[in-house]
Amino acid sequence: MPTAPVDFQFSGFIKYLIQEGLLTESEAKIHNQEAQTKNLPLLSYLVANNLVDSKLIATKASVEYGAPFFDLDAIDLHNLPLSLINEKLIRKHRALPLFVRGKTLFVALSDPTNLLALDEIKFQCRLHPETILVEENKLIKAIETALEAVDTSMTDLLDEDLEHLDITGGDEEVSKGDIDTDIDDAPIVRFVNKILLDAIKKGASDIHMEPYEKNFRIRFRADGILYQVASPPANIASRIISRVKVMAKMDIAERRIPQDGRIKMKLSKHHAIDFRVNTCPTLFGEKVVLRILDPTSAQIGIEKLGFEPEQEKLFLHAINKPYGMVLVTGPTGSGKTVTLYTGLNLLNSIERNICTAEDPVEITVEGINQVNMNVKAGLTFAGALRAFLRQDPDIIMVGEIRDLETADIAVKAAQTGHLVLSTLHTNDAPQTLNRLMQMGIQPFNIVSAVILIMAQRLARRLCEHCKIPADFPDHIFISAGFTEEDLKTLRVFSPVGCEHCTAGYKGRVGIYQVMTLSENMRALILEGGNAMQLAELAKSEGINDLRASGLNKVRMGITSLEEIDRVTKE
Repeated sequence: MPTAPVDFQFSGFIKYLIQEGLLTESEAKIHNQEAQTKNLPLLSYLVANNLVDSKLIATKASVEYGAPFFDLDAIDLHNLPLSLINEKLIRKHRALPLFVRGKTLFVALSDPTNLLALDEIKFQCRLHPETILVEENKLIKAIETALEAVDTSMTDLLDEDLEHLDITGGDEEVSKGDIDTDIDDAPIVRFVNKILLDAIKKGASDIHMEPYEKNFRIRFRADGILYQVASPPANIASRIISRVKVMAKMDIAERRIPQDGRIKMKLSKHHAIDFRVNTCPTLFGEKVVLRILDPTSAQIGIEKLGFEPEQEKLFLHAINKPYGMVLVTGPTGSGKTVTLYTGLNLLNSIERNICTAEDPVEITVEGINQVNMNVKAGLTFAGALRAFLRQDPDIIMVGEIRDLETADIAVKAAQTGHLVLSTLHTNDAPQTLNRLMQMGIQPFNIVSAVILIMAQRLARRLCEHCKIPADFPDHIFISAGFTEEDLKTLRVFSPVGCEHCTAGYKGRVGIYQVMTLSENMRALILEGGNAMQLAELAKSEGINDLRASGLNKVRMGITSLEEIDRVTKE
């Protein structure tokens, strides 16, 4: 074993590293000064800057100190006994509780000489702590992942400063009295605030709070998929739901009918997140769903939406026309609003008067006149459109065409020198034309007003860190829609899952069918053609349907064949 004279100021594990020749004394002194300026433990600084090999250190220390070595990648970080150790203690000593066996608590440490950590843990949890050696870099990541998990106990949350977030409900500020009039409610306040913050951090689009007879679960929808993040005790479900209703300025005494509300959370001086809140009475209490509305989601840039080059060109050409109607169609949650607002942001200039009618307004944009529908007060889409036409508009956006009256006014606006953008709920672009005719819009009005129809879906993106080549039999690819010619160069990927993603996917990408109305299509519509005939004509003119566009994303390695099957299956 190599030895070196070690300065008295270095002791414990750093001393061992110097003795092993993994670090010189002079290097240790220099790096120690730099670590202190950054307020980091020396070992963390060394590993973070790749000055020592984290795995080599851990395996050598395991032999030297007789402690077992463990790979943190092999454990589920969402099911650790975190309630046994205070979060401050975990961060202070970089000590992560892994599991309990009898009276023994096994603790992940990267420094086997940190006896102070073991003493403090023993004093707090009254269990005998045993060291499990792990790699320093993996330990730091694991601690952050575990502590960010929502499924923490209410007692852990007592130490978190979560009461004083800048939160408003509806148009009014949630008063200090609402937050902490009763000290017993402080854990509920912290818990709900933590749920909201975690949902934002994880990029969730919705939060579901669901009471059942014997349990209460909280789920996030991220990348279009719901997954459970917490299961608080069922006996506090009503308190958690009441807290959300207080924040959203709802009537907490009314539990028999659905209610709507809104919460605004300020994250910084220039960034606020809105939550659209809805309650619905169920058999065992009120279910609450919060839709997370982030204004920055409409500022991602058209190049990131997922258009193919020709599709982007057609969309930009259509929205830059002085008049006409552009329709975006797809199911709820398919990204229609983001697509429309991406276009509106491109058109938003001092020279244009842009008005929108929405139910409700989900994304607020400066420079655009946005109107919230209020049916109870008599403000409907049709009423708002009539008002817009007296307000000298250039561009009108209607959140959704739901009835003949709204459709008729929108079509007339498109025919009289206005650009009209709107959405419809149909499965693809050709069906949209039939839907308008079923509403009662005459074919000659459709062909003179509509300039572009776009159907869309959202598919999850494969994680770039862990995706692997897929190995399917050729007949699977052929039945999916690929050709024999495709098979010669086709390279398809499948999801795996790692610390950077959720189940092998991270983020979403749009899949589009962009259909402009050609002269042949206009003639077919005037002749009374149905959706199937329009779809065949669109295909013969080289317009990709949603399935074909999805397969292009698979060819490019952006998403998986399984994901395209999920979102485009007939």
